[in-house]
Amino acid sequence: MGDGATRNRLTDAQRTAWLRLIRTDNVGPVTFRSLLNHYGSAEAALDALPELARRGGAARLRVVSAAEAEDEIAATRRIGGDVVAHGEAAYPRELRTIEAPPPMVSVLTRTDVLTRAAVALVGSRNASAAGRTMAERIARGLGEHGLVIASGLARGIDAAAHAASLSTGTVAVLAGGLDQIYPPEHGPLLERIVAQGGAAISEMKLGWSPRAQDFPRRNRLISGMSVAVVIIEAARRSGSLHTARFGAEQGREVLAVPGSPLDPRAEGCNHLIREGATLITCTDDVLAAIRPLLDRLPDSQTPLGEPRGDDEGSAGDPGESGRAAVLTALGPTPVAVDLIIRHSGQPAAAVMIVLIELELAGRLERHPGGLVSLLPGR
Repeated sequence: MGDGATRNRLTDAQRTAWLRLIRTDNVGPVTFRSLLNHYGSAEAALDALPELARRGGAARLRVVSAAEAEDEIAATRRIGGDVVAHGEAAYPRELRTIEAPPPMVSVLTRTDVLTRAAVALVGSRNASAAGRTMAERIARGLGEHGLVIASGLARGIDAAAHAASLSTGTVAVLAGGLDQIYPPEHGPLLERIVAQGGAAISEMKLGWSPRAQDFPRRNRLISGMSVAVVIIEAARRSGSLHTARFGAEQGREVLAVPGSPLDPRAEGCNHLIREGATLITCTDDVLAAIRPLLDRLPDSQTPLGEPRGDDEGSAGDPGESGRAAVLTALGPTPVAVDLIIRHSGQPAAAVMIVLIELELAGRLERHPGGLVSLLPGR
């Protein structure tokens, strides 16, 4: 998140400030990092938020209090978990490398399983017996070769993959808080996962009940923490295909098990293969596809810290003329930030500040690939 420091663990005060910042309304991972880079620390960024939001057009901005953040950290620790920052030892190794990684995640584990190489294995909730058997075989085989299985704790393929890799290491990525298990009947499975050396991980705070829109966010984490994504049985509109798409965008290897053209549950996998996904039928196929990737894994210890200096330039008010130039360059069509800088004629630091202001005010939407757009009517 900031490469200038040599620490690999936040202080208690920094952890509280980081959590306050990422839990504040309209602050996503990209804005979080921009704020840290501009202001040098989460504490300084928090002080600047009200004025930034006002300049962006917001009447008010709810900023999470220090007491709320401290309570969340304490509550997470009471259930045996922790709130981990980007770059700390327990933060998933591969997740650090994606575009806009979560600044903080809540984790529940008793081991170092989150720092080991993982393969995502996901598929249909309404899985066939053959699909479940395939998931079990591949999950068990990969585990025997030292790989962790990452999945979403869903019914069907996910549950089969988790159950088959309990003894070798599996990670359940949750759409809600660590205490909000979905589906509820998989609570005992999650207990077994953690008890046998696996882990649970979530971007969401304790008590957060998962909504429909939270599952794509979960899927992005499943692929992001993995070196490859394996799809076993997926309908054409399956959420598993979202995980595959996120994986492709993140530079992960996408692999799929083919199925009968007569089975709707195979339609998504067959489509992925036609689009270039690697066809697999056994553990050895997966290992052959990912072996080159395992040789290029990042070091598990990355320096962590808040930037010592401002690596994006001055964070002052860009002025009304500069703000107007950036707004003119923006529109409802997603566009690269570099193009906004070029067409507005403003320094990069000024453009970044205006984008932060607009996002805090709920007027800006960020898209994959670093693209941004104005929200309609905003």
